[in-house]
Amino acid sequence: MAPGCKVIPGSHCPFCVRGVCRTEFSVRCCRWQQERKPMNIRGGRTFYGQDIGILMMDTKFPRIPGDPGNAATFDFPVCYKVVRDVFQGDRIPRDADEILLKAFCKAARELEKDGCRAITTCCGFLAGFQRELADAVDIPVFTTTLTLIPMIASMIGRKKQIGIFSERAQFMTDSLFEKSGWSSRDYNICVSDLPEQSEFNELIIYNHESGDPDKIRESIRQMTKEHMEKYPDTGAIVLECQNFAPFGDVIAKESGVPVFGLNQLIAFIEASLNYRKYDV
Repeated sequence: MAPGCKVIPGSHCPFCVRGVCRTEFSVRCCRWQQERKPMNIRGGRTFYGQDIGILMMDTKFPRIPGDPGNAATFDFPVCYKVVRDVFQGDRIPRDADEILLKAFCKAARELEKDGCRAITTCCGFLAGFQRELADAVDIPVFTTTLTLIPMIASMIGRKKQIGIFSERAQFMTDSLFEKSGWSSRDYNICVSDLPEQSEFNELIIYNHESGDPDKIRESIRQMTKEHMEKYPDTGAIVLECQNFAPFGDVIAKESGVPVFGLNQLIAFIEASLNYRKYDV
């Protein structure tokens, strides 16, 4: 311990190096050592440190960095829960929505029990279960970037449109929007997707194990170009399809407008759960 360092006896001040006290930092460190109160550590779970839980469909297509299904995408720990064997065989039953909802609610409760403090999902179509999943647990749930639409609309002004990029545009209807808290009657939106036989759809929608990322990147660039030509008043773009996220830089560059994806929303929620302490 260096002269002038007030670290409590028996403790080690990491800012005292070879007998020299780095006063600016050491004083702060020593004060913390002196003022902190004795405390007990507590357990009760198997693992720790993850605030964001992510509900996953049981898929086999590759999830590259940038995809919410790749943990390397984030600068903080996340916890995945895969919902497996929802349907037996290839036939989808008539009560598919009820079966899916039950399975995902159960998985959400397990994430909460495992210590997660907020939950999101791997697929935007789960927006249809937004309210039910939120009701199933006592922590925040955000299933889709579509919940951002009202905020974005207030930022860009009423003369601008909000572009929505989806895997399949035909599913972007008010029945889905209303479960995210708004309607197409309220906001000026325009939707774009990729051709049915695109490399992206072959890989993601048809759940293949390999694909060409360069072809996917180019097809997304082309989709963005065509969208901006068709809807030149687009003032922002929302990635409803979360698997577009690894190529968000292409969309931003080609469109020239702000791009909102699930990764940005996850980072915002994580920061809200761990509010930064300022040194004042």
